[in-house]
Amino acid sequence: MKYRIEHDLLGEREVPNEFYYGVHTLRALENFPISNIPISTYPSLVRALACVKQACAQANCELNLLDEARANAIVKACEEIRAGKWHDQFVVDVIQGGAGTSTNMNANEVIANRALEILGRERGEYGFLHPLEHVNLSQSTNDVYPTAVKVALRFLIDDLIAGMDVLRLAFAAKAEEFKDVLKMGRTQLQDAVPMTLGQEFSTYAVMLEEDQQRLREGALLIQEINLGATAIGTGINAHPDYAALARKHLSEVTGIEYVTAGNLVEATQDVGAFVQLSGVLKRVAVKLSKICSDLRLLSSGPRTGLGEINLPAVQAGSSIMPGKVNPVIPEVVNQIAFLVIGNDVTVSFAAESGQLQLNAFEPIIAHSLFDNLIYLRNGCLTLAERCVRGITANRERLEEHMNRSVGIVTALNPFIGYENASMVAKEAYATGKSVKEIVLAKGLLTKEELNDILKPEVLTQPRWIKKETGQK
Repeated sequence: MKYRIEHDLLGEREVPNEFYYGVHTLRALENFPISNIPISTYPSLVRALACVKQACAQANCELNLLDEARANAIVKACEEIRAGKWHDQFVVDVIQGGAGTSTNMNANEVIANRALEILGRERGEYGFLHPLEHVNLSQSTNDVYPTAVKVALRFLIDDLIAGMDVLRLAFAAKAEEFKDVLKMGRTQLQDAVPMTLGQEFSTYAVMLEEDQQRLREGALLIQEINLGATAIGTGINAHPDYAALARKHLSEVTGIEYVTAGNLVEATQDVGAFVQLSGVLKRVAVKLSKICSDLRLLSSGPRTGLGEINLPAVQAGSSIMPGKVNPVIPEVVNQIAFLVIGNDVTVSFAAESGQLQLNAFEPIIAHSLFDNLIYLRNGCLTLAERCVRGITANRERLEEHMNRSVGIVTALNPFIGYENASMVAKEAYATGKSVKEIVLAKGLLTKEELNDILKPEVLTQPRWIKKETGQK
């Protein structure tokens, strides 16, 4: 293996010549063998770093701080990375000390060495194009890293919203399919009043749609960046026009309109946007988990549980019980939700622990948020494809539950009065007879009146009764 000699403030090191990264990345590999998850695990982050570095090079060139040849080489290297090349060279652990410095150094070195090749030079010829003097010109980790994280998060938010839309449409389709299927609603796991299975599934679609809107609102906060702040927000070592130009070029490169924070000193230390996004993701997770728990409960049994819906069988459920099939898809989404909720706690502690002009714990915030967005998206797509689209209604079981339920007596209150309705309910519980049987036997209503009152379209929507006459 051939080596090149590179140096930093700690001294010289041999770097295998096959690598695009250099001495700073090499030391980070030695210092942070923590999760064994390299930053390349998150392609959105690598792409985001390339977007930021490209925008900075273009701004520096426009300000005549970087000559056109070097700037073009840096831009070309960044475009290649954005297209998916050289991601395997982004090797530092996603969990690292230094507020993201190792990630920024890794990006600087890969881009510099690839740009040198584009210029016909050898890797490591930093006298001609330097990772810090040129690629990192007018920058600090403290504005590059959080900006890149926000760009990556913005990409992933779009992916999650799209994934949620697939699931939302799957639930909406089932709501339409089941719109005429009558069933008993339940509160506190006890019989309540009738509804349709379509109404039950429509609520899941609405819940997802609401959270998609909350994510769009969170994305607007993520679009405020501190690029140009350099070390602590004062913009030291940057041209007065640099921040505005870098932001403009970043917006052009990504196709997303970013906004420079009004106070860069505040923006460099504040991670409130990450906390806000984490809270929204927790909200999404909580609702998804509730939906999945409902699906598991509604499909329970199937013979000795509720058994009102049938989830598609996707794998054998037991190594000892033949024929058993488990609700494994809702279960895995439940577990994703638990992870997201736990990661929200991590983000909260990391955000609170930042001191003075910088939060040193943004790497663990980024790691937590990236995982949350990716896992939730994958969970939505899996739930839609492997579960929701294949759900069927057990119509016979639903009708049986309706006929046996005492809950339908609530619909009779306006016609026979609360006292009579209570008496009917009590007798039904004691004897096992149906509400219909008892009402007819006691002559409280005629068969025609009872059938009219208990029509599905009447039971499952608002209805006003004029008390004096019983007029509908």
